[in-house]
Amino acid sequence: METKANPEVTDRMESDLLRSVHSILLELDGHHTASQFNRGMLRWTLHKKIERNPTNNSTLVEIAVKELERAERSDNKLHIIPLLHTLMYAIVQAVYIPDDLYKRAYEFCKRLLTLPQPYCTVGLSHAVRVKSERLTPGVLFQRMVLSEQNIKNELYQYHEKVFVFADPALLSMEMSAALSSEIESASPCRSHMSYMCDVIVHTMQAALGDSCDAPALEHMLKAKGQDTIELCFREVVANVEVCAEEAGGNHSLYTGRLQQLYRTIISSANPDGQSSSTLFGIPLPNPEISFHLWREDDFLWKELAKFTRSASSSDSVQFEMPDPISDLTSSELLRLSILSTDSGIERDLLLSELPAVSEEPSAGRSEQEQGRLFRRGGFKMKPSVSDGMALLQDTLEETSANPPGKLQRRARSHGLPGGKQQKLYTARIVVVGDDRIVGRLAKAYYSLRKRDARRPFLTQKLSLQIYYVPVTQEEYSFTKENTVGSDLCQLAAYLGRVDPWYENTIRSLCHIIPKLAKMKSCSGKSLEANSFLTDVISYYVRMGGQPVHFCIYSVKITFTCLTKENVEDVFVTQLQIDIPECMKFSGTMKGSNCGAMMTISYKKASLSNREVEKALSLRTSGLVLRAIPSCETEDLDCLTVSFSEGSKAKTGVDSKIRTCNIKIRTLEQKPFTVCLDQDYRRIFKNVASIEVSPCLEPGYVMQKMQNSRFSVSDQEDVGLTKYMSKVLPLPINTFAGIIQ
Repeated sequence: METKANPEVTDRMESDLLRSVHSILLELDGHHTASQFNRGMLRWTLHKKIERNPTNNSTLVEIAVKELERAERSDNKLHIIPLLHTLMYAIVQAVYIPDDLYKRAYEFCKRLLTLPQPYCTVGLSHAVRVKSERLTPGVLFQRMVLSEQNIKNELYQYHEKVFVFADPALLSMEMSAALSSEIESASPCRSHMSYMCDVIVHTMQAALGDSCDAPALEHMLKAKGQDTIELCFREVVANVEVCAEEAGGNHSLYTGRLQQLYRTIISSANPDGQSSSTLFGIPLPNPEISFHLWREDDFLWKELAKFTRSASSSDSVQFEMPDPISDLTSSELLRLSILSTDSGIERDLLLSELPAVSEEPSAGRSEQEQGRLFRRGGFKMKPSVSDGMALLQDTLEETSANPPGKLQRRARSHGLPGGKQQKLYTARIVVVGDDRIVGRLAKAYYSLRKRDARRPFLTQKLSLQIYYVPVTQEEYSFTKENTVGSDLCQLAAYLGRVDPWYENTIRSLCHIIPKLAKMKSCSGKSLEANSFLTDVISYYVRMGGQPVHFCIYSVKITFTCLTKENVEDVFVTQLQIDIPECMKFSGTMKGSNCGAMMTISYKKASLSNREVEKALSLRTSGLVLRAIPSCETEDLDCLTVSFSEGSKAKTGVDSKIRTCNIKIRTLEQKPFTVCLDQDYRRIFKNVASIEVSPCLEPGYVMQKMQNSRFSVSDQEDVGLTKYMSKVLPLPINTFAGIIQ
């Protein structure tokens, strides 16, 4: 018996979705100035309509394809990326899509391959996914649910988890409490059995279409026991994965097996064999999200190691997790086991390095045995071939997207879909805050890479994806100047300039999250009804797959006190130098007689990539090294040095210095203060000199050290080091990467 939808209801629903899509595009064009403080709400509202009635996804797919074709005819590239992501988000959740609509979507994505970055990269990624879904209906929904909800199975063993980190020192207590409450309340307390039922129903409906009575199927599954549900789930997953792995896929065999399983399940509900064609969509559940307050520097490593170990334990795959070791400095990084002079014999150790032991002889050991040499318990530090190849693969992949030594910032991507081996675990790190938490993230990321270069653990199993949701306590402005509250969100402002969909969907949260926190504190009630933040984060981590790479800069700090050891740290947005005594003065006094005489040695960067050694001396009260471009017309991947007003230098000195390597030293007995990433907790006083350069990729350093054993010259790159990335970038995902 077949039920048909009311044409009037269908037309009304289609008109409503079309108006929502047009409103989003108008907002993207900047025509909705009255709603500038509610950007992103229209997209969220559209997806909420789909979530309440998942059968509308097929209609949304048709609308998105029509709008994409219209944007292509009018050459409106601004609309392509948002519409592509809207299309893919609907395809994943759609219960049934006609084949001709699949073909139109696939052909459009293929035509994008003739366009420059990022359109060709996003188009290729979506073309592969559309083709997979067309040949094996339901595969995208199934794989997303299995990996995000960490459902154990033998054929698809990939796991994902979203970590949201916020710095309690940078956000107010009410805002931190609101974030925690929002995420915890929005996390559904559902069993794996319910997710299995969702996968079965969605896959059946996607493959069988009108011949699937979804309400009856869901009812019968809930009435059956756990063993029956698991058996049906394993069979559905097996059919999907076998068909997806076959070249071209056998669609008739795939649908035939699912049809047979469907009749077996539904037979008790419909003994006569008749079924209804009522479409019954399953909404896509949000991924597993955990909220954390950022603590110590190695907190990130501990959480990632805990996730990898717990996920592997659930899959009965055991491996040793090394204990957290102290972060390695550049000098400590050189002391690998293959070059170590430590024999491992306790007699060879210095007295200060000997472990604490009792003065009395150990029980059960003779005096002769105690005098013998013996080795300490430990593990072999030399990495295995597989460990080394995992680290090399990461550095080589970064090189293909980021040729070293280029001043012009380029659009970068993860490479071609399927071009690299997918890792079993994916950790999606979402940092919430301003530039200061991004600076702490860069430091933790650098420490993690150094630790893994010495003893690979996470690299070989874990894919790390980083996302940034800007939030500031100050009032937010969407004007082009962004003068209010923008100093602490320079990186987010840049991401918004190069990716309009990030600006519209994510950067708008800079204003909305504090508003939600105030609403919650005033009402005293939970805001779990709409789960706006959780839905936006879910959309961001699922669709934001194009990274923008930011150079991490290393700074070596030398103090005026000769007995104080040098300090090495990193920054990603800016480094600020101030003369303490000049901060006491103001007006004409500041800049005239105030300041310190400094020498600056640097390598001048240029678009021709010809570095020129230069030096200058000047009296200044302070200077700033900025790594983030401040305007749209200048997008250079280097440091821009600016001096405070009243700085006195010789004639002929460049008013704006661009460099990647710089040394600054005071010539007088006047120490200066250094602040990294505008973080008040990362201020260094009584500084005599600093040396700034891009952070070297630890994998490159390790490989170069190994090559040095067989090469006379340490200057030239030989072997694999010629193709490896020399510097370590911080990749932050957006929806498009960089739109030129």
